[in-house]
Amino acid sequence: MNRLFPVRTIHELPLPRGGSLSLGERPLVMGVLNVTPDSFASDSPLVVGGVVDVRRAVAEALRLAEEGADILDIGGESTRPGSEGVSADEEASRVLPVIGALAGRLRVPISVDTSKADVARAAIDGGASIVNDVTGLQGEPALGRVAADTGAALVLMHMRGMPRSMYAQAEYGDLLDEVIAELGESVRRASSAGVRAGRIIVDPGIGFAKLAEHSYGVLAGVPRLAAVLGRPVLVGPSRKSFMRGALGDRPPGQRDWGTAAAVTAAVLGGAHIVRVHAVAEMVQVVRVTEEIRRAGIAATRGETAAPEKEP
Repeated sequence: MNRLFPVRTIHELPLPRGGSLSLGERPLVMGVLNVTPDSFASDSPLVVGGVVDVRRAVAEALRLAEEGADILDIGGESTRPGSEGVSADEEASRVLPVIGALAGRLRVPISVDTSKADVARAAIDGGASIVNDVTGLQGEPALGRVAADTGAALVLMHMRGMPRSMYAQAEYGDLLDEVIAELGESVRRASSAGVRAGRIIVDPGIGFAKLAEHSYGVLAGVPRLAAVLGRPVLVGPSRKSFMRGALGDRPPGQRDWGTAAAVTAAVLGGAHIVRVHAVAEMVQVVRVTEEIRRAGIAATRGETAAPEKEP
């Protein structure tokens, strides 16, 4: 393996309503749409007084797609550190109207960011194709059966505990070995529920049950994680607090330059998907970084890389 520029494995993920998602030919950008009143990364929430502004959420989603998002990730429950969570009914009331309004209007797949089986099933019925579970099937193992029954792609993220208490478990002997082993357990849970391996994506969980040094460690360890688990890798560093020591105590919305550095590292390490808030800016970062990565691989082979065509 080229340690500086690892080759990214190609994967073809079937989607529930036909077609597939090609992962590996180039890094994909997942745009974040938080339909919550308390998003850590936004000063303009889409839920005010318990009411979802569906019209504004749809407009935001369409804007992210226009800016180059390859996938749209819609979440109705905050998972920031210390968050308490909401009921399945409350979460569904936030995300389902938005997903329903977007179904048929977006040219990119919709992902639902949930760890609840009932919310996931309803979201897939409404038009979502991917389930993004931050608990790696620890929250509700029945979510695995939902993914298996519907044929949805499934993102399994590494986390210990739940957001309200996860930092209490941020202790590691060998960080990468433990994260890889625990993600492997999540993959096995999914497989036992009937999810085909070809529909599973793994996420090392930057910022989840990890101190800053752990987040930097798993970011640097993306090549090894991908090689050992053999699954596509999603990395979500966007605007997270692990950058605070390097950037100073600034609000999340002012961490996009730091996010750009983390996205660069993820792409150079062979990540298949990066999950971000500032889509237009990070699309540029991803495209240029990918050309550097491709040129580096070609140079080690004594070749010249042809620039990738515009998507």
